Amino acid sequence: MSAYELAVKEEKARWPEGRQFTSHDEAFKKLLQTFFAEFIELFFPEFDKLLDHHHTRFLMQELLVDIVGGEKRTLDLLLETRYLELDAYILIHIEPQSYRENDFHERMFIYFSRLFERYRKEYKLIIPIAVFTADEAKEEKNTLEMGTPQQSILRFEFMKVELRMQPWRQFIDSGNPVAAALLAKMGYTKGEEREIRLAYLRMILRLQGTLDDARMALIMSVADQYFNADPELDKRLLEELKEQYPEEGGALMKLMPVWSRLGYEEGLKEGLEEGLEKGIEKTALNMLREGMEISLVAKVTGLSEEQVVKLKKTSPIK
Repeated sequence: MSAYELAVKEEKARWPEGRQFTSHDEAFKKLLQTFFAEFIELFFPEFDKLLDHHHTRFLMQELLVDIVGGEKRTLDLLLETRYLELDAYILIHIEPQSYRENDFHERMFIYFSRLFERYRKEYKLIIPIAVFTADEAKEEKNTLEMGTPQQSILRFEFMKVELRMQPWRQFIDSGNPVAAALLAKMGYTKGEEREIRLAYLRMILRLQGTLDDARMALIMSVADQYFNADPELDKRLLEELKEQYPEEGGALMKLMPVWSRLGYEEGLKEGLEEGLEKGIEKTALNMLREGMEISLVAKVTGLSEEQVVKLKKTSPIK
């Protein structure tokens, strides 16, 4: 069993009973790996000024053991970067959390303590960050304190992003790809669904000239996990965008292979189907070159895993 398969098995076992484990977790972690600098810039702008992203590298998956509980956990998002103020390398641990867990803050402290135990001589600073993606908008606890009335023994606090607590309108003019990917997870009301979907599509149009197909596909694969599919609404929005941006509107269809699975290809101009198919294959190849798993490439592009494997064999990935 590979390290990835082992990590997935452990994650499935840890999730609450009855909860489905999906490719969302893989895509979300890949989003943070690919756009780490943009993530920090978006949610922690002051902290971002203290980092030199030219020296950022992700570390191998770290297996940590809770000595007390005997639980083993794999940390997928552990990276090393340079902290300008200290002129030294630091560790950053990012933990995505997609469901409610009452003792999550304790688990974050256990992770931190294991990392400190192992790396305290190599790194002057270890920074834990949690990203909460649960549907419920609720203040998440991010501190752990111990002490007596006379003496504080411990105060642990980790940085956090609570997506449902974020005001989505403040991000729609951003050119940040993470903002586009996570827009639908931010706080909005039921009556704002059309408005936020249109804002997301406009963000995608602005990004398509700055990012390659693989990165665009990754952004949309995450965003599509959060939007409720509404084919009729999207058809109307697409027509609206095509009127406002004739050239870009056509290109948008090529960038959204998920739509073809929902029947969005109906009514396209003659000849676009062939271009769409080629665009999907190109996107799949670019994703494979970025090191993405075959299962995720298939999920994003709508191709079967067999088609992706065949494509990989006929067009060798260097």
